[in-house]
Amino acid sequence: MAENEMAVFGVSALEEELYRHFLRNPGTPADDVHLLLHTDPGETRACLARLRALGLLHPERADGRVSPAEPEAALARLTDHRLTELHRELQRVTRSRHVIDGLRAETSARTETSVGIEQLDGLANIRNRIDDLAFFARDEILAVETSPRLSPENIARSRPLDLRCLRRGVRIRNVVVRAALEDRPTADYLRELAAHGAEIRVTGDTAERMIVYDRSTALVPLDPRNTARGALLAHQSGLVTNIIALFEKIWEGADDLTSAARPDGSGPGGQELTERERQVLAFMCTGAKDEAGARELEVSVRTYRRYVAELLQTLGANSRAQAALLARERGWI
Repeated sequence: MAENEMAVFGVSALEEELYRHFLRNPGTPADDVHLLLHTDPGETRACLARLRALGLLHPERADGRVSPAEPEAALARLTDHRLTELHRELQRVTRSRHVIDGLRAETSARTETSVGIEQLDGLANIRNRIDDLAFFARDEILAVETSPRLSPENIARSRPLDLRCLRRGVRIRNVVVRAALEDRPTADYLRELAAHGAEIRVTGDTAERMIVYDRSTALVPLDPRNTARGALLAHQSGLVTNIIALFEKIWEGADDLTSAARPDGSGPGGQELTERERQVLAFMCTGAKDEAGARELEVSVRTYRRYVAELLQTLGANSRAQAALLARERGWI
């Protein structure tokens, strides 16, 4: 039997073999076909009935002979039929969000009644759980990070998840220690997140480290000074509520990321602006069009506008005109 090339249309191997037989031998009596092909009579009759239903065979004539439909017309009908089926299947899939909600409810019921608090051991296990929680976050992520710097590996691991959450409309509020702004890669990453909508605040010092997902699950380290010792994952509503209250207290006492920029010609954490940032800032203040600025700096318009967005965020400006005024006040230009 030849390869089942018509399987993509929902046609079985035997059905395809029968159709090909009738294309080669139109007018073969239906009662004889199982003898010619050495197939089971009952299975053959069922396949013939389905081929007629699909429009691949014409209705059986009075003398019992069978004629095939022309391939072009038959496959056109099959294509339309298959596309309709796929469209309906796609609709069912896109409407299945309630399944996720139901499964999450099952998990919540189990954890709140029988677990309450989980202990996670090992950095790999903790990171994998963080990835899962961030991936399925729907509304809000709250975090306090006490590390003075994020390693390139941590940034590379976190960036796609954080940006994906922001694109999906998940609100992200992060508090970081001021020392983190002294590390250029960390500061750049925080500014990147802020440019995409994350809310970042800076505190002088805190020993509290936490992440809260959708106000229902909280992750805290066993030892804030040594995260390798493990972490606790809390599901109990009362405990999570207390952790959220602590976060809000830290949040209220922290400064906005943009206020960390100093009026001495330096950026966040007292670091100097790059030459490229100064060039973009100068073009912003002249009122030149983005296309002209991008050509002058030999970058794409998209890249130029990203620089503009980051500078607006750093300056805490709502417009380019306000950014120009603030930049002059700070002596940046």
